[in-house]
Amino acid sequence: MVKMIMHGCNGRMGQVISSLAEEMQDIEIVAGVDIAGGQKNAYPVFETLAQVNVPADVVVDFASAAAADGLLDACIEKKLPLVLCTTGLSGAQLEKVKAASAQIPVLRSANMSLGINIIEDVLRKISGFLKESGFDIEIVEKHHNQKKDAPSGTALALADAVNDGLKERQPYVFDRSGRLQARPENEIGISAVRGGSIVGEHEVIFAGTDEVITIKHTAYSRAIFAKGALCAAVFLASAAPGMYDMGDVIG
Repeated sequence: MVKMIMHGCNGRMGQVISSLAEEMQDIEIVAGVDIAGGQKNAYPVFETLAQVNVPADVVVDFASAAAADGLLDACIEKKLPLVLCTTGLSGAQLEKVKAASAQIPVLRSANMSLGINIIEDVLRKISGFLKESGFDIEIVEKHHNQKKDAPSGTALALADAVNDGLKERQPYVFDRSGRLQARPENEIGISAVRGGSIVGEHEVIFAGTDEVITIKHTAYSRAIFAKGALCAAVFLASAAPGMYDMGDVIG
């Protein structure tokens, strides 16, 4: 059985993952890390990963970008594989993630759901043909009013997947306010909506002349991300050092 540490255990996703892990046969959460209290957990909780003294095989992170540097340092020190789910990392932090992957297995994905990762594969296959056929490309993402980063990491990952299928990469445009001109042909617009308790909704819009193709994914529960994270943890626990994504888990 894989022994896992839940980094960010008292957050929303940490609690969903903890609950779901109890129903799985091949993984067990043996410790948690969080500076926030107020939750009853079936495992010991520490303020930092460096303080954890419980043997483990892998770490799953759903904390905050502010904690990423210390998390990476501790994982390297303890030689622990890391499933990194936190979004909003800086360029410097992403470089640090890449450097860490030379020493430990790191799986980083903007979205842990099966559906989003399948959509990314579809976008790589169709975006080039549609772009050459004159379709404009726009992405709209919607999340709850407590989400801090915008646009979402998933929206950027979808945009990257679109670009992977194009002959020439297109720039991303996040704000058109004050720009008095028609939409340029070569750009990908990305819009963010924040409100209520929306778990997550992403639309990739291919708008052509007299027709529109929309590829949409809606998350109705955080359980889909939790399941993906736990599957990734089982996969990564026995992996060699390197960078991985959900495509490796799905196969």
